[in-house]
Amino acid sequence: MGEELKVIVFKLGHEEYGIEVDKVRNIERMMPITRVPKTFSFVKGVINLRGVVIPVIDLRGRFGLPESEYTDQTRLIIVAVNEMEVAFIVDSANDVIDLNSDSIQTPPEVVGGVKAKYLDGVAKIGEDRLLIMLNLSEVLNKSEIIQLESLED
Repeated sequence: MGEELKVIVFKLGHEEYGIEVDKVRNIERMMPITRVPKTFSFVKGVINLRGVVIPVIDLRGRFGLPESEYTDQTRLIIVAVNEMEVAFIVDSANDVIDLNSDSIQTPPEVVGGVKAKYLDGVAKIGEDRLLIMLNLSEVLNKSEIIQLESLED
């Protein structure tokens, strides 16, 4: 029997994604983002969250999905990746679920337009709901993390 995971569910377009709760610091409403020159196109800039400067990444841009307008539902999910905090822009984040690790299967090559290397797997919930589990360390690869760390200085 697999272990129980608590997972925050968020949406990009019509797809639902999950990040383990223990990797999420907090979820915030959209706030002003300070642009930073000479960064990857999916790095939208930085925010100042309670005195901490945090790089902001548009997950739609990261995955090569079309960008969309920010709405009242748009959220910033603050995650910890390799001792560093990063904010992901997502379309909405409104659910925490319990998931058995046994229900997570190896992802196919592409899920919802997202390459498998960014994914830990796909979890089947109930009869017709799929949850795409993110592989945070791959969403931010090492060279990108080095570049983002320089934004924090």
